[in-house]
Amino acid sequence: MTAPTLARRAPVTPGPAAPLLDLVVPVYNEQTDLEPCVRRLHDYLAAHLPYRFRITVTDNASVDATPQVAARLAAELPEVRVVRLEQKGRGWALHHVWSTSDAAVLAYLDVDLSTDLAALPPLLAPLVSGHSDLAIGTRLAAQSRVVRGAKREVISRCYNLLLRGTLAASFSDAQCGFKAIRADVARELLPLVEDTGWFFDTELLVLAQNAGARIHEVPVDWVDDPDSRVDIVATVLADLRGVARLGRALLTGSLPLARLREQLGRTPSTPPADPHGRLLRQVVRFGLVGLASTLAYLLLFALARPGLGAQAANLVALLVTVVANTSANRRLTFGIRGSADRLRHQAQGLLVFGLGLVLTSGSLALLHLAPGPAGSGVEAAVLVGANLAATLARFTLLRAWVFRAR
Repeated sequence: MTAPTLARRAPVTPGPAAPLLDLVVPVYNEQTDLEPCVRRLHDYLAAHLPYRFRITVTDNASVDATPQVAARLAAELPEVRVVRLEQKGRGWALHHVWSTSDAAVLAYLDVDLSTDLAALPPLLAPLVSGHSDLAIGTRLAAQSRVVRGAKREVISRCYNLLLRGTLAASFSDAQCGFKAIRADVARELLPLVEDTGWFFDTELLVLAQNAGARIHEVPVDWVDDPDSRVDIVATVLADLRGVARLGRALLTGSLPLARLREQLGRTPSTPPADPHGRLLRQVVRFGLVGLASTLAYLLLFALARPGLGAQAANLVALLVTVVANTSANRRLTFGIRGSADRLRHQAQGLLVFGLGLVLTSGSLALLHLAPGPAGSGVEAAVLVGANLAATLARFTLLRAWVFRAR
């Protein structure tokens, strides 16, 4: 029996008048940085790319002198054009330009050029050759060199961990502003991408992965822009809503993934799940995973609280650790690997967690309803007992329901 093979794409062949690469630079109120950044980008592309290129400055409804600066650059540099949009949003800008571009390879990068441009050729090469469908820069690979603050580092890693647990993402860095896609692949995926903001990247990548597209990752050197205007709290909340919406679509089967796989000619493989180990080994590993999850929760809460506040920090830390706990138990405790049923496991894991939360909170509520004062020692004893019961129930449900051998 021969192993299945992936259909290989032909190398890109742009038209006689079209550039091979259309590199989009979305901007909003960047009158100071736009000109030096575009000139630096233009000089690099002219010196290092052996094919025709275009730089598309996409102005997302700027209210400063950005349109005038962009127009001046376009008048001076033949490879630069300007697209003016009256709606804000990085996703909106990319969707609009990529959908109408005549180039064979589409890409984008942030105007601050936080990513070292030396990563551009290895980002584009697998798409030009036909080896891959999409290519992304990653700041989270061991070979990457990244300079940024602890808060952004923690948020980025937590977000990508959340994607792995909830959406079964296999790519390492969803939000790095350094990506490229073949135009023929983009034509199939873009009509299904709904988000017009920062979640656009994640939605595109998750759709591509589930359609069997090949995603190439390039470790990058990246230096954080201290003048970044991204609203972290609003972005985090929008991303969580996007994860919930996309996860629901994947669970309900509302996305035409079978049609996409056929159109893209890619068929993802799903390795078989390993059998469960012995009960004693499962109990020990379950306890170790629980201890690690508790420590991770405390660390995440402490790091997130100054910027997000207590309630939001608790929500983010709790959600990330619950998802990570389910993923860790899935692989380490119950020996299940591969992407099959991962979304269902996460949904059931959240229900099991909710049951435990009801058990502990309900025990405390009943204690307070009892006549007479309840001292802190009694409360602690009740919570310890309730948590032990919740832990036992969680292990039992994970073993007998969520990760039950089928």
